[in-house]
Amino acid sequence: MKPFLQFLAPAMAVLVLSGCATKPPVPFDYTQLKASDPKSILVLPPVNKTPEIRATYSMLSQVTFPLAESGYYVLPVSLVDETLKENGITQANDAHELPTAKLHEIFGADAALYITMTRYGTVYKVLDSQTTVSAEARLVDLKTNAVLWTGKASASSAEQQNQNQGGLAVMLVSALVKQIVGTVTDQSHPMAGLTSQRLLRAGRPQGLLYGPRSPLYKQEDAAKPR
Repeated sequence: MKPFLQFLAPAMAVLVLSGCATKPPVPFDYTQLKASDPKSILVLPPVNKTPEIRATYSMLSQVTFPLAESGYYVLPVSLVDETLKENGITQANDAHELPTAKLHEIFGADAALYITMTRYGTVYKVLDSQTTVSAEARLVDLKTNAVLWTGKASASSAEQQNQNQGGLAVMLVSALVKQIVGTVTDQSHPMAGLTSQRLLRAGRPQGLLYGPRSPLYKQEDAAKPR
């Protein structure tokens, strides 16, 4: 028994140490994005996989800023949405199914951004109420249909909340009030703005590269140590 325990102790130590170690994220392969080098982006209405009907247009209204700040020309999202509707495409899912060649023919953009809303809204919990918005995106070359970049991001009101020290009853009432206020006033909208920033602003880890209208265009490689 003693030899077995002597063998087991080092093995357990290895398992504990390996369990504590965290693997760094795999760097994103930007080969396709650099080769395509898109200058203009068509943003399609986001697909909404949440129960909140406001999710699509809440996100769509806020994606232009981070993309433009990153150096890309963004086709006016309201004009794109209206053009799609005038041609019978009233649902985001149908817009996402359109052939990329057709989108390029109609809008003339270099790439299209496909966004999917996975979370949007305020959720009541026993001692708290949180507003969370999560989204996924992929950038596709409209000429070659190649996927140039993919990403995901999330933002939650819980990030800025401090623990309430007023007792259980106060915490329960506070959680209920926050849910009502968050639902009535759509507190998810600013969270969607923060999510769009985290998702689409260039320069973030695994994020988009800077576009041609940015002073940091093609500076990522130059900034790397040689």
